[in-house]
Amino acid sequence: MDIIKNILFLYLRFMKNPYYQNVSFRNSIRHAIDGLKAIFRDERNFRNDLMIALLVIMMGVLLEISHFDWIAITLVISMVLVSEAMNSVIEAMCDTVSHEFKVNIKYAKDVSAGAVLLSAFVSVITGLMVFMPYIIELLGRL
Repeated sequence: MDIIKNILFLYLRFMKNPYYQNVSFRNSIRHAIDGLKAIFRDERNFRNDLMIALLVIMMGVLLEISHFDWIAITLVISMVLVSEAMNSVIEAMCDTVSHEFKVNIKYAKDVSAGAVLLSAFVSVITGLMVFMPYIIELLGRL
């Protein structure tokens, strides 16, 4: 247990950059909002994901999906947006390290892009599972 405490102490003492430490909770929120503005401004795929999410939300409202279906839809929308944001962070960090071709940087970028693709695929499958019964019911009434 003492080893863990010592490692944590060393990490907090020497690894954190005091320049980037937030002084207050308000500053933390301000930085988070700045990050959301930046990703919305700079990342086309994030904006596309947001537009698709808005369409899915409108479809959920129109079809009056259940509470549990809203939970599923909210979770997969969040998963896609967070994975897109993390992909952007990984790409930015890799580009900061080097603009030259490096196998490890290619690996990091490819894996993070693959994570976004996987989350998008899972969200499409979830969306089909949620919306198909409502669409079939709606078509049956016509």
